[in-house]
Amino acid sequence: MSAQTKRRFKKLVSYSGILFFILAAFMLWWQLRDYSIYDIINAILSIPKTNLVLACIACFAGYLALSLYDFLALRYVGGHVSWWKWMLAGMLGFAISNNAGHAIVSGGAIRYRLYTRWRINGGDIVKMLTFSGFTFFLGCSAILIIGYFLVPSALLDRSVGASVGINTLFAFCAAAVLAYFVITMFFNRKSIKIGNLKFQIPSTKMAIYQMLLGAADSLLAGLVLYACLLPFVQIPFGTYIGLFVVAQTTGVFSQVPGGIGVFESIFLLALPESVDKADIFGALLAYRIIYYLLPLIGAGGLFFIYENWLRTRMKRWLAEAKEKIPQIPAKIKKMKKTKK
Repeated sequence: MSAQTKRRFKKLVSYSGILFFILAAFMLWWQLRDYSIYDIINAILSIPKTNLVLACIACFAGYLALSLYDFLALRYVGGHVSWWKWMLAGMLGFAISNNAGHAIVSGGAIRYRLYTRWRINGGDIVKMLTFSGFTFFLGCSAILIIGYFLVPSALLDRSVGASVGINTLFAFCAAAVLAYFVITMFFNRKSIKIGNLKFQIPSTKMAIYQMLLGAADSLLAGLVLYACLLPFVQIPFGTYIGLFVVAQTTGVFSQVPGGIGVFESIFLLALPESVDKADIFGALLAYRIIYYLLPLIGAGGLFFIYENWLRTRMKRWLAEAKEKIPQIPAKIKKMKKTKK
């Protein structure tokens, strides 16, 4: 590989975070392309302002919880960075991956860019991403298992396919959670080697933290939609959160960016026929804007501020270095004369 090719490759890697940010923004435009700005405004304005404020508060709390994924993952690999760094990486990584899908590729790219700059090696970053994936899965599975018993069976009995799918998903999640905890209890402090990487099996205590954090994340995300949905349909929160996690988990497993279409289909299928579908659409649209678009803009803005601050600092260091380097020979001569 020539020197010019290496420079181009390094430049491409350095801008990978921005490229994925643009990709996520494009995916949002693609999701909303069939609706005019007036449709979006009317859908949101039909929801009381108090509910929108509550949804925004729940969204902010949810992304704070998401940033703790990185904190827990750093503890798992033994890494240490300042609190604002793991918060920035966590919020930005999830803001991008929630919109673009394929979290390991999209969210992983921005984390790789940031954490390598903060002296976390590539192998540990891969371990962090894997650990965070298990954290999300444990949290979703825990609520899905509980929600399975809270959602009235009559809601899903309208579709044989949906009923079979949900029963299969429940059985899979229950078996996976049980297996994970059994492994942490009987194989604690042992490691599994995959390729050149050794993955330490977490303790049962760490597994409990993972499950609680993942569950808190899902609950807060569910509160965002619940605040938007409540003015149009009266549904007990226990029933709702079970339905939400089923829809969310199915959307994640579908690998469709943001679960678009899959998430909405399950909700529209499960809710009573008497509910006004236009109102539900408005609530779902408001949820997507609040939970997907606003964090992407906010976290993306923080990222660009950080990048500009870093570039300014680097330019200042280079300017100082250019001033001091020509003075080095004179200082060396002066030191030699002083020794003589």
